[in-house]
Amino acid sequence: MKEFTIHTQVRFYQENELSHDDQELISAAREATKRSYAPYSKFYVGAALRLANQQIVCGSNQENAAYPSGTCAERTAIFYANAQYPEQPVEALAIAAQTNGKFLAQPISPCGSCRQVILETEHRFKKPIRILLYGTEGVYVLEGIQSILPLQFDQDCLL
Repeated sequence: MKEFTIHTQVRFYQENELSHDDQELISAAREATKRSYAPYSKFYVGAALRLANQQIVCGSNQENAAYPSGTCAERTAIFYANAQYPEQPVEALAIAAQTNGKFLAQPISPCGSCRQVILETEHRFKKPIRILLYGTEGVYVLEGIQSILPLQFDQDCLL
């Protein structure tokens, strides 16, 4: 038997320590929570991504009474960006969530399905995506999805 340890590096910032571009992206993600359709969970998530051409694309979670038919904010933003700007790599992605009219104190991270879509987007454009996870107590910053998806299922697994 072999055993190994996987380490994850996460940077923690106060929002005012971030660059203007990162703050702008977080603000867009917070604003996107207002466009969520979450009548069942009351959990409103917004995502904003910055493309290589500096275009900001937003998405929000969209629920459905048949739960599997809804979609997350991250996938909404990524799929829209890929459909509208197919040649533009995603440079950064910010995620924010609120419930009961308040943003969460601790950042939330993408679900497994969203992590897989982010991974595919990184592979598609051959570059990591800077990920900003917003919470009122601070922002987690990740340099690529690999830090929270270390054992990946990608195209190499299909060979």
